Amino acid sequence: MADLLFSVEDSIARITLNRPERMNAFSEEMINKWIEALETVRDSDEIRAVIVSGNGRGFCAGGDIKEMLQMAGEEQFSTVMDQINEFITTLYCMPNITIAAIEGPAAGLGFSFALAADFIICDQYSKLAMNFIGIGLVPDGGGHFLLQEKIGVHEAKKLIWEGKVLTAHEALELKLVDEVTANLQEKIANVIEKLQQKPVKAMVKTKEIYSKINQGKLKETLALEKQAQWEMRQTKDHQEGIKAFVEKRTPIFTGE
Repeated sequence: MADLLFSVEDSIARITLNRPERMNAFSEEMINKWIEALETVRDSDEIRAVIVSGNGRGFCAGGDIKEMLQMAGEEQFSTVMDQINEFITTLYCMPNITIAAIEGPAAGLGFSFALAADFIICDQYSKLAMNFIGIGLVPDGGGHFLLQEKIGVHEAKKLIWEGKVLTAHEALELKLVDEVTANLQEKIANVIEKLQQKPVKAMVKTKEIYSKINQGKLKETLALEKQAQWEMRQTKDHQEGIKAFVEKRTPIFTGE
C-alpha cells in the first residue's frame, strides 16, 4: 500500500498521508515522497491549490517514534532533518494556495507541517499538540518560526513548554487554525469553490512576497532546530521521555 496518495482534478491537487496504522506518522520514505509530490505541484502551471490531509483516524502523529529509536548516529539524523527542512521550506514557499484539512490528531511534526499551510481547517473533534516537550525535545519542522507567525514569541514559548493537547476550538480561539467545522469535506469543497472564483495568481503573488521576506528566517530557524534536536537527543531527559512513551507512563524528568 502506498504511504502517500497523490491526485489532481480540476486544477486542485490532493496529497494524503496514508499510514493509518501508524496514525500517519512520518517515515523517512514518506518525507521523500512528500518532497516529490510538492515539487510536482510547485512546477505545474495548471494547479491552483493543494489540499493536504491524512487517511484514517488521524491527520499526522508527527515523526515515527520507532524509526527514531532505530536511527544510527549523527549522519543519519542529519540526513533526515535535512529532508524535513526541505519538505517544510517547499511547502511554505510553493506558488500555490495550500490547505491543511485536519481530522483527528495533528501532533509534533504533524502540527508544524499543518502550520506551514495557507489555510488550516479542522474537524470539530480534532486534537492539536506541539508536544515535543513530552519526550525532552524542541519543535522541528519550523515549529518555532510558524508558531511565532501565528501567535507571537511569548505565547509560542508557553505553548511549546506546556505541550498541551488543544481541542480544535481551543486552537481556533488562539488563532492557530482558521476554521472548525462539523463537516470537513463540505467545508473544504466550499473553500475550493470560492478559490475557483478568485484571481488566484494575485493571491499567490502576495504569498510569494511574504515568502521571500520570511524565507531566510525560516531557513535559519530550521538550522537552529536541527542543531537543538541533536543536542537534546543526547540528554537523559530525552531518553527518559522515549522510554516513558514506549512504556505508556508519565516521564520523570530531572533536567539532565
